Amino acid sequence: MNNDLLYQVALTLVPNIGDVHAKSLIAVYGDAQSVFKARKKELELLEGIGSVRAKSIKDFADLARCEEEIKFIEKYRIAPLFITDKNYPQRLLNCYDSPVLLYYRGTADLNTSKIVSIVGTRNNSEYGKNVCEKLVEELKDQNVLVVSGLAFGIDTIAHKAALKSNLQTVGVMAHGLDRIYPVQNKTLAKQMAEAGGLLTDFISNTNPDKQNFPKRNRIVAGICDCIVVIESSKKGGSLITAELANGYNKDVFAIPGKTTDTKSEGCNYLIRQNKASLITCAADLVELMNWMPAQKNHKKQRALFVELTPDEKIITDILLQQESIQIDELYFKSGLSSSATAAALLMLEMQNLVISLPGKVYKLA
Repeated sequence: MNNDLLYQVALTLVPNIGDVHAKSLIAVYGDAQSVFKARKKELELLEGIGSVRAKSIKDFADLARCEEEIKFIEKYRIAPLFITDKNYPQRLLNCYDSPVLLYYRGTADLNTSKIVSIVGTRNNSEYGKNVCEKLVEELKDQNVLVVSGLAFGIDTIAHKAALKSNLQTVGVMAHGLDRIYPVQNKTLAKQMAEAGGLLTDFISNTNPDKQNFPKRNRIVAGICDCIVVIESSKKGGSLITAELANGYNKDVFAIPGKTTDTKSEGCNYLIRQNKASLITCAADLVELMNWMPAQKNHKKQRALFVELTPDEKIITDILLQQESIQIDELYFKSGLSSSATAAALLMLEMQNLVISLPGKVYKLA
């Protein structure tokens, strides 16, 4: 029996200890086993733990359930990914509430260079289906990993479109890996396990209860580089996922729809509130994510720099030294006021000498 894994599973089962607390404990003690070996008084003194949580840790005695889970993991060749493991999805480390332990069955690299999450309504229209299929097909050349929630509707369409385009796709589930929900996606899930993967932070015998889906959504939002919302009502679960992605500083995109279509209310709302960038095709996403092939011909552009104003010259000199720069760093390095920097950048963009990227990042065109 793997002792490290035994206590890692145990840590996720302790009452009153969630992912945030578990990660703070790992930060102090280094590994899960050391957390359980710590003295109660020592635990009580830790910020955010206190007497109730310390007692929960010291009183935990259900190691038999943990042993049962390890047998399940070994039988079905599931990869447990603890937060300190090198194969743990590194993008999730930037999310304050990321899972301390994940269960993964699949072949896709969860740390591959480009990951796009696609979410949307369970009751999609033909328009939503067509847009989703076209978007995924057009992303084929980018070799992206497509992530979604394996639910009916847009999720299922995205997974199937990815498989059809020979893209790997991962489904994040709100239950254990001993079952598939909805059951109608059982065949799809089997295909994904062989050409992508299935991922969850729930142990086996966990039902797809309503409260589990927001937890599932935080993984969908956090594991990617960007998320695309395709059809959602204003109160849909996809909007919750988009809000989470915004909180994690992910790039959020939305496909617009008719103003009279309730299935597009959520997407239109996100765009209107500047919580998502409007895209209509994969080319828009690729451009906004700066995934286009690098253009190496800067000679013609540099020849134009002699015509620049002193402020513009300062900024272009800085950009020549590094590939891209965030606006705050540009203020600091240039020594210019925010208004002078903004004016210079605007003129440089109008001359097609500088490109604005998501997150207020700038680079030479």
